[in-house]
Amino acid sequence: MDLNLETELDYDVVIIGGGPAGVTAAIYTARADLRTLVIDKGLTAGALGITGKIANYPGIVEEISGAELLSRMRQQAASFGARFVQDKVQGVDLTSEPRQVYANNATYTARAVLIATGSMGRGQRVPGEDTLLGKGVSYCATCDAAFFRNQDVAVIGSSDEAIEEALFLTRFARQVQLVSPTPELKAPPELIAELEQSPITVHLGAALRSIEGENRVSGIKIAPRGQPEQVLPVTGAFIYLQGGKPITDFLQGALPVSEAGCLRVDAEYQTGLPGVYAVGDVLCNHVKQAVVAAAEGAVAGMAIEKFLRDRKQLVVDWSK
Repeated sequence: MDLNLETELDYDVVIIGGGPAGVTAAIYTARADLRTLVIDKGLTAGALGITGKIANYPGIVEEISGAELLSRMRQQAASFGARFVQDKVQGVDLTSEPRQVYANNATYTARAVLIATGSMGRGQRVPGEDTLLGKGVSYCATCDAAFFRNQDVAVIGSSDEAIEEALFLTRFARQVQLVSPTPELKAPPELIAELEQSPITVHLGAALRSIEGENRVSGIKIAPRGQPEQVLPVTGAFIYLQGGKPITDFLQGALPVSEAGCLRVDAEYQTGLPGVYAVGDVLCNHVKQAVVAAAEGAVAGMAIEKFLRDRKQLVVDWSK
C-alpha cells in the first residue's frame, strides 16, 4: 500500500511524526471520523523503524522488525481514513485559528496538532557543520538541490529519508556519494534496490568526522571502519544523522521545554496550549518501548476527539 497519498491541506488533526505514538493516535482520531493527516520523514526515520527485531509487542507472536510492525500500524490507520505524507516540518504557528504547520512541500492547517517527533535529534555537531551551514551544509535536499547543479555532493545517513534525498539529488548533482555510518542501510528493500540501480557511490560503515572548507564546503572527512580517514571532495554535504535529543527545533520556542529539551503535558497529553498535544519520546518521561508510546497515542487520540467535539470526558466506542 502506498501511504504517500496526494492530500488536501485542511484537517481536523495534523500529527507530526509517524512512529508508534503518532500512528496509534491517528488510528483513534480517524476512527472517530476526524480528518487526520500524519506528516513523517520516512518509515525508518525513527527509533522503531530502525529496530531489527521485536518479540515483546502484544498480539505479535512471531519476531518482527520494527519497520514491519510500523508498516502494519500505518496500514491500519490508513484503513480508517488517516492520510500520510512524507515531508519534513520546518515550523508551526500553534496560536492561530486554525493552526498552521509549515512543511517543505506544503502548508497544512488543523484544528488540533499532535507532536510525536521522538527523540532522535542531534545535539552535537561535527567540526565545520555549524560554521558552514548555508555554505554547502544542508539538512534538506528537496529545498537546496537546485543550488548544487552539476556539482559533487555527499549525503550522510542510512535511513530511507537519506536514501530518498540522495536519489533526488541525482537529478541535479554531477556526482552523489552516500555515506552510511552503519554497515547496513536502514531502509525498505525496494528503496535499497532503487539505490543499487542508481549512479550513487555508497560508503558503508563510515563515520562523519568533519566538514572541510573555509568560507564554503570543500569536502567531508570520513572514517571508514578498518581504514584510514579520508576526505571526499564535495561542495555540498546533506546531513541526515540521528541522535538522542528530543526533536523540537521546528517549534522555534512555541512551547516551553524542560532543561533536557522535553515537552511538558498534562494527564491527557495536552501541552500548555489548548488543542496542542505531545506524546512519545519527545516527553522523555517513560520507558522507551513501542507499546508504551502506542498507549500514549491512544489516550491523546481520544483526548483530541474530546477537545474537538467539546466533550467533558473521554469516550471510547468499542463497537467499531
